[in-house]
Amino acid sequence: MVSLSKTKKPHAVCIPYPAQGHINPMLKLAKLLYSKGFYITFVNTEYNHKRLLKSRGPNSLDGLPSFHFETIPDGLPETDVDVTQDVPSLCDSTTKTCLLPFKNLLSKLNDDASKSSDDVPPVTCIVSDGVMSFTVDAARELGIPEVLFWTTSACGFACYVQYRRLLDTGITPLQDSSYVTNGYLENVIDWIPGIKNIRLRDIPSFIRTTDPDDIMLRFVPNECERAQKASAIILNTFDSLEHDVLEAFSSILPPVYSIGPLNLLTNQVTDKDLKSIGSNLWKEEPECLVWLDSKAPNSVVYVNFGSITVMTNEQLIEFAWGLANSKQEFLWVIRPDLVAGDTAVLPPEFVAETKNRGLLANWCPQEQVLSHPSIGGFLTHSGWNSTIESVSGGVPMICWPFFAEQQTNCRFSCTEWGMGMEIEGDVKRDGVESLVRELMEGDKGKEMKKKAVEWKKLAVEATTGPHGSSYVNLDNLVHQVLLSGSARGH
Repeated sequence: MVSLSKTKKPHAVCIPYPAQGHINPMLKLAKLLYSKGFYITFVNTEYNHKRLLKSRGPNSLDGLPSFHFETIPDGLPETDVDVTQDVPSLCDSTTKTCLLPFKNLLSKLNDDASKSSDDVPPVTCIVSDGVMSFTVDAARELGIPEVLFWTTSACGFACYVQYRRLLDTGITPLQDSSYVTNGYLENVIDWIPGIKNIRLRDIPSFIRTTDPDDIMLRFVPNECERAQKASAIILNTFDSLEHDVLEAFSSILPPVYSIGPLNLLTNQVTDKDLKSIGSNLWKEEPECLVWLDSKAPNSVVYVNFGSITVMTNEQLIEFAWGLANSKQEFLWVIRPDLVAGDTAVLPPEFVAETKNRGLLANWCPQEQVLSHPSIGGFLTHSGWNSTIESVSGGVPMICWPFFAEQQTNCRFSCTEWGMGMEIEGDVKRDGVESLVRELMEGDKGKEMKKKAVEWKKLAVEATTGPHGSSYVNLDNLVHQVLLSGSARGH
């Protein structure tokens, strides 16, 4: 077991799952731990390390004296393509190949600590992504605490925890592909602790397979079961937003700490050098903010489908004309790889029609956009980072979930939190137009805005010291778990 010397800092090794939506919140958490006196080693895959250097500049990962970046291989064939890797292949590969290079890295860090006369401390705890649970074995060998950070919503995580039961009862895999369209997914599940009457279509989408050997159907229950071995679990949410679900975890999991919205907590960190460390895998275009400065309050629709969602060219064109015909001003982020297997090309007529009221960008500083006063609504894929940032900004949503627990987040945004409307069925320009108009001008839109502002107020309260629930939970996590010095078995 590693002993903590009196003079050296505690040393947290933080390792996200290698995708944009996981790296961003883990980096925020690492910054918070750094600001509480931890030495940080942040571990990216070699592939994403290269992408970060490309998007943010050759010195962007030099770090700080007590904030270092390291890499391990992801086990996939090498490629130079600048896109998010295939999720099932990545899940399979990290599970099978990453433990050994990770253990070697920990040995190297501890060797460096024993040799160095300067302030590099031995590793005292591991903070790992929830779906990189192979790290639990490494923590056990060293006898140090291991915290798993599930970057999902609490409601999404709660559904993942029930995957084993969905398999055991034969609900998934589906008997044949017609089950996706024949109404089967409308069936209601009423036995998930903390969640009332959720339809199968609102359960994270990996259940929609007919293949009993589907990688994700095996991967998800295994990761959830391994979560039992962690010293604690962290979620980027706050108590009043997902109270019932968080309450239900207490009887089935190690201690769960809700410490979100992380973006509101990290905004309180004042260290300028720390602020300069970023994690965007695409180059941001800050001109977006200058354009927004010229717009009236609550007048712009922000459109961004996140870092993984892909669509067909037909869907892209339907979204485009829906936005154009709504006559609203909009900021639309179109990633270079948004259209599956193709480059996203918008009709020149659309570009001409909207040139004075639309701005197109490849990528943008989303948190700043969602907290900008001119943003009146968000057309989103309902990824959890986007959803919680929308809650933090008091911005109502139109939801078009793509995969994973985005379906669950969409359901909660629309029915539990009252700040979302779903695009149902196929994307059609008339449907997009009427939802965008309703969001920005209609009575339902005004109601949703009111709810969104109420949730924003509660999010701010949760992250404000000394009594906010997330503020207190973060402190407790540090003192009760990360500084406890030993692994706790479950």
